[in-house]
Amino acid sequence: MTRKDIFSIHDFAKYARTTRDTLLHYDKIKLLTPVTRGENNYRYYSHGQLAVMNLIRTFKTLGMPLVEIKRLKDIRTPELSKQLLGNQLTRINEEIDKLLHAKKLLELIKDIIETHLDIDEEIITLQQLPERSIVLGKQNDYSGTRSDYDALYDFYEDCHEKYPDLDLNYPVWAIFSQERLRRREWIWPDKYYFYGPEGYEKIPPGLHVVGYKRGGYGNTHSLYERLLEFIDENGYDITGPAYEEYPLNEICVLNDEDYLIAISIPVKIA
Repeated sequence: MTRKDIFSIHDFAKYARTTRDTLLHYDKIKLLTPVTRGENNYRYYSHGQLAVMNLIRTFKTLGMPLVEIKRLKDIRTPELSKQLLGNQLTRINEEIDKLLHAKKLLELIKDIIETHLDIDEEIITLQQLPERSIVLGKQNDYSGTRSDYDALYDFYEDCHEKYPDLDLNYPVWAIFSQERLRRREWIWPDKYYFYGPEGYEKIPPGLHVVGYKRGGYGNTHSLYERLLEFIDENGYDITGPAYEEYPLNEICVLNDEDYLIAISIPVKIA
């Protein structure tokens, strides 16, 4: 092999559109080793290794691990290439699904925060709310020594069992039945739910009495009392359960006493 048949590491890096450090790393892991070394121990590469670098660069661009690229390089055949490319396509599709889920979650949380930045906590309002898609849990079980933590755990487990591909990282909110409202019991919710593009149940559209306050999880007593007083004073009839949410929570608020609590109760004008 003559000097005209080989490249120095500097020239090879230039023609292969890579760096000297990358070539040194590939040599160290035996992915691409020089065809020869000079008397000065300098590394030299061949024209044919430019094609190997093209293979490596292509599969790196596709996100394939170097260990798999090395395996393919050493024993590559059309059949093996097809198999490895298929495996990588599956991984990429799984990553795309994860990113799409993350995008939906980001959009939802960002929208919730944006729409609650300038809320007047002193005012209770009557609002016409649209239909909303939710994932709804079953009736919570507080029998024996079971607590709200047990009920919340069951909610996640049931959602995962019913919808194994569902993203369970959406904020979870609480529902209190009309009967619980009448008894003024709003400590442990009847059911849990969360919003999301994959919602399988619906909160129906309609009139809601809506109020807000600051406080940590479960610090809702005074707000429920204000809402029920507002409903009684204005002659409204409650038509469904209360929906308790925390639109500004640990995601964006440092002190839990500064979380924003939102409660909406469906009503009709008597």
